[in-house]
Amino acid sequence: MTRPEKREDASPGRRPCKPLNTVIANCPPSGIRRFFDIAQQMENVISLGVGEPDFVTPWRIREAGIWSLERGYTTYTSNSGLLDLRQRICAHLNRRYGADYDPVSECLITVGVSEGLDLALRVVLNPGDEVLVPEPCYVSYAPCVEFAGGVVVPVKTDACDGFRLHAERVAAAITPRTKALLFGSPANPTGATQSRADLQALVDLAVAHDFYLISDEIYDRLTYVGQHTCLGTLPGARERTVVLNGFSKAYAMTGWRVGYVCAPEPITTLMTRVHQYTMLCASHLAQLAAIEALDNAEPDVEEMVADYDRRRRFFVQGLNRIGLDCYEPRGAFYAFPSIRRSGMRSEEFAERLLMEERVAVVPGSAFGPSGEGHVRCSYATALPLLEEALERMGRFMRRPAPDRLDKGEAPALRISSGLGAGQGA
Repeated sequence: MTRPEKREDASPGRRPCKPLNTVIANCPPSGIRRFFDIAQQMENVISLGVGEPDFVTPWRIREAGIWSLERGYTTYTSNSGLLDLRQRICAHLNRRYGADYDPVSECLITVGVSEGLDLALRVVLNPGDEVLVPEPCYVSYAPCVEFAGGVVVPVKTDACDGFRLHAERVAAAITPRTKALLFGSPANPTGATQSRADLQALVDLAVAHDFYLISDEIYDRLTYVGQHTCLGTLPGARERTVVLNGFSKAYAMTGWRVGYVCAPEPITTLMTRVHQYTMLCASHLAQLAAIEALDNAEPDVEEMVADYDRRRRFFVQGLNRIGLDCYEPRGAFYAFPSIRRSGMRSEEFAERLLMEERVAVVPGSAFGPSGEGHVRCSYATALPLLEEALERMGRFMRRPAPDRLDKGEAPALRISSGLGAGQGA
């Protein structure tokens, strides 16, 4: 009698488990967090990596949170969020952009914009639906599309024209399975903004081909050149547009996790349905702090935006001076310089810059294949640190180059310690 062959990979007395979700298992860790986590373990590092304001949440907002906590506002709110907050959000969008949303039925408070993005894609997509995603793009876009069962169709943009999203390129990517176009303006990682005319051309395409528009406008207040356009205000856009926004960037409230969605009632109804079974509601005291932000923190926002603008002009001029060609970003707080003069791929450039000069940047390849040849630098950093970072980067660029990769292969990251990916920013 032949004994059954023993499995070498099975623990004694333990049955093998079925495989986990393959879509999630095949999703790579965040390229932003990998370098950030490495940098945290090193000394004397200037981090231009994670996209987070270096300002502390303004005191008046923090005080509102403390006041709320002291008075016991630690309960659930309605699934949609506090009506007072939704009313203020809709009034704020109307005052600034002329948007017209009903706070009762067309506004949902989410746990950051990240949850809003996830909810929007889950509600809009059926398995196999295609989503047009301009590249380079925020690291969460493609994974969230895939988690919702969708298929990402990249649309390339270029630095030579400020990463303009051409309607012709979008039109060329449309198929019968196209369900949505997902993009941000101002954009992460490029800092690009789209003109009102270009946005209207995209809306016209959506109407003609019957697909949805998911507009990530978290950086709306960080627009330095021209005026921000809320996509939902354009002719033909309202009935098919999901506007995502929140308090993290303009109000320096990243850790408070308060975002919001404005969209037609059929969309927000289904988004709320998923939200009530998963997240339930955003933090009660954080929502009260957000009310204070909308009511009284405008001077703080204006002061922070003016400071970002000074840093933007200083840092971009410095990048160009040291040989890292960089177009002028018009929004957000990122520069996306070309590194082609270095002769390196973006992963190699970021790794060597971190190891040799203690400056952390994010390789452009983390934002899709179209980002290769660039790195993302966040200038949400104090001016003296930006000045020192430019000095170190200039020294790095002047150093005699070693043998370069000649086959277009990205090097393996030698610093590997099983670091967690986390949520990219």
